[in-house]
Amino acid sequence: MGKYKKLSHVIYKCDYHIVWVPKYRYRILTGEVGKQVDEDIRKLSEWLGCEVKELNVQTDHIHVIVSIPPKVSISVYMGTIKGKIAIKLFKSYPVLKKKPYWGNHFWAEGYFVNTVGLDEEMIRRYVKYQEEEERKEEGDKKEFKQLELGL
Repeated sequence: MGKYKKLSHVIYKCDYHIVWVPKYRYRILTGEVGKQVDEDIRKLSEWLGCEVKELNVQTDHIHVIVSIPPKVSISVYMGTIKGKIAIKLFKSYPVLKKKPYWGNHFWAEGYFVNTVGLDEEMIRRYVKYQEEEERKEEGDKKEFKQLELGL
């Protein structure tokens, strides 16, 4: 159970690899701006109940591997992260807003997301095995019932 997480009504392992970029893929995520983004992603993720497993802030893009509980959708997670960080960066570094082509938009639209976990073949084997186990259990129950009834 170590790699699985638990909430009141669910046990889950929902890990995602997410990548996103600043608008026009500017190399702006350096120095203090990069540190601020790193810090804020970690804080906001924790606030949303998510766990950052890996985070890499490059000069022109961000990679994160994050565990997100089922009650938080990927779009809500990304909307919160991108929105709150953009607002904070524009307040902390007003010079970013002065670029004539940025306006109020710090991040490019969209993001890349991919699930991280078991491979398809492993899942297929698991499902097949579970089906065989269920049949065995049903056969055992049927056999026990017959013994119990004296048939």
